[in-house]
Amino acid sequence: MPTFTLKINNKIHSVEADMDTPLLWVLRDQIDLVGTKFGCGIGQCGACTVHVDGNAMRSCLLQVSQAVGMNITTIEGLSEDGKHPVQEAWKEIDVPQCGYCQAGQIMTASAFLNRNPNPSNSEIRNAMHGNICRCAAYNSIEKAVKVAADKLS
Repeated sequence: MPTFTLKINNKIHSVEADMDTPLLWVLRDQIDLVGTKFGCGIGQCGACTVHVDGNAMRSCLLQVSQAVGMNITTIEGLSEDGKHPVQEAWKEIDVPQCGYCQAGQIMTASAFLNRNPNPSNSEIRNAMHGNICRCAAYNSIEKAVKVAADKLS
């Protein structure tokens, strides 16, 4: 089985996996970063969103062999103490209900706000559109992204 060297949350990890193993399973099963969730396995729900070179990406679609040389950030690496402005806004607005999708939502929102620090409500809705929340907390998510944008400015 091949060995891959990955940079995840600013640490180097050496993992053995088949070339086509989704990054999601390497993160969860080999590196024990279980904040990244499995939702659908086909890139449609957003639960497995991580940052790859600063961009939000579905880790269920990225093969471990493709991730070599990339800078990967999971929810655990977004902030050492859980105090990233998006995480703080999530707590302030009390967004989570069941909480399952929240890591993916937060990772999508933080990557979006890095590119667009002063978004309109429609830009927020468009950016977050690909993340599914079974609890339908979409209004709270939109409010939290707006609060996070204010915190970042």
